[in-house]
Amino acid sequence: MSRRELRENIFKLLFLQGFHQEEEMPEQLALYFEEMEELKGAQREYIETKYKNTADRIQELDAVIDGVSTGWKTSRMSKVDLTILRLAVYEMKYDEEVPVKVAINEAVELAKKFGQDESPSFINGILGAVAREL
Repeated sequence: MSRRELRENIFKLLFLQGFHQEEEMPEQLALYFEEMEELKGAQREYIETKYKNTADRIQELDAVIDGVSTGWKTSRMSKVDLTILRLAVYEMKYDEEVPVKVAINEAVELAKKFGQDESPSFINGILGAVAREL
């Protein structure tokens, strides 16, 4: 599975989290991975670790996003866009294996696939501002 596909699975898990209570997520993770039989041990571990590391920092990531978004606070953003932004900001701040430009590009690609028509430019603008702050 490519890094892009792994990232897409992490995005899906983070999105799923928005619809479940925290205590329900271990069961939701188990159900998700049950359906992903093709995932090998290292790939599953990568997805699970990155998901948990991102999920553990949601409030901090939202504060970063709120700090650079003009007129758009996280509470007003679509769940898809917000989830993409959270993952990308996590990668930009904490994942040394992912260059900032790659994190932005991958976020824009996720926005093209899962977001609305204006999502890619919105995501690109917010993440550009985050990159300047970092």
